[in-house]
Amino acid sequence: MKHPWKHPYVYLKKQFEHPERYLRKIEAVTRRGDFTLGREVAVFEAQAALMLGVNHVIGVGNGTDALYLIFKALGIGAGDEVITAPNSFVATAAAIALTGARPVFADVRDDYTIDPKLIEKVITKKTKAIIPVHLTGQPADMKPIMSIAKRHHLAVVEDVAQAFLARYDSKYLGTIGIAGAFSFHPLKILHVWGDGGMITTNDATLAGKLMLWRNHGLKTRNGVEFFAHNSRLDTIHAAIASVLLPQMPGVVKKRQAVARLYDQLLNPLAHSIHIPDRHLCTAPQSHTYTNYVVMAKRRDALIAYLAKQGIEAVIQYPIPIHLQKAARYLGYKKGDFPVCERQANEIVTLPCHQYMTARDAREIVSAIAGFYSK
Repeated sequence: MKHPWKHPYVYLKKQFEHPERYLRKIEAVTRRGDFTLGREVAVFEAQAALMLGVNHVIGVGNGTDALYLIFKALGIGAGDEVITAPNSFVATAAAIALTGARPVFADVRDDYTIDPKLIEKVITKKTKAIIPVHLTGQPADMKPIMSIAKRHHLAVVEDVAQAFLARYDSKYLGTIGIAGAFSFHPLKILHVWGDGGMITTNDATLAGKLMLWRNHGLKTRNGVEFFAHNSRLDTIHAAIASVLLPQMPGVVKKRQAVARLYDQLLNPLAHSIHIPDRHLCTAPQSHTYTNYVVMAKRRDALIAYLAKQGIEAVIQYPIPIHLQKAARYLGYKKGDFPVCERQANEIVTLPCHQYMTARDAREIVSAIAGFYSK
């Protein structure tokens, strides 16, 4: 049964109820006919690089490809190991596995990001990289992660799929490690009308390799340097992203305001709702709240109750990667990552977006309070 959500998690209908300016951009692309690696791709890449303060932006087909292409350009493959968190979307581990490398997990902290104190325990001679996932828009603690990587001569590739415009120590995420991988899936803050993604890096040599890796290895129109992938950001999607991009700082500020109000309103429910500690980082940081996630007692019953009130609450993600069928060959078992597993059993994502009002947040929290008062 479909619910006529009063408070939806997905807000895209609201965002694009007046699509005229986006359609004008698309019409311009159709008139030029430059549908692959066209003018708007270069324009968007330049705009995004300027906003993030990074030297190179490479538009690609999606966030999974962004990770995969970075790994390939870094020479990561069969026999190698890459460390990441087990609570991410499966694409993070899949991108590692698709290169032939082995995903290795370290448990997470209360803020849902990888625990730097546990990383060194799983480093081996085969380890080639660390992938901190900035889950929900929360920055991973990059300072100790970068120190560990430097000590062990490892690459750091940031998974920034859920954290566009989040900062750590005054730097935008995706500009701290050797490269950052971004997703433009429609449920991300910066998104397109379908799938899309980008890679950020300050390394000119790596950027040059990535330009080849996304486009069949073509150095010239007919000259192939090496066999490579086909993962280009479509010109139409770049056109959409270029319209949305200037709006992003304001969008993030509105989401942060909603999240602050949620924190304030939910605090009296601490006996049933756990707000993550977002101040564990060893440097100043800012959260973008791509998702507003808390831990809730009787989580599934709460979600069902909220649905009856017209409130769309979801779970991201209910099954950790290491417990998925696809990951059985890695040899992990239930209990290996207790923090991640406990969170998976209790996390709930509440509506949190730029179109919400203070009244919306109060109504949602009032419904939550009503559930726990029964």
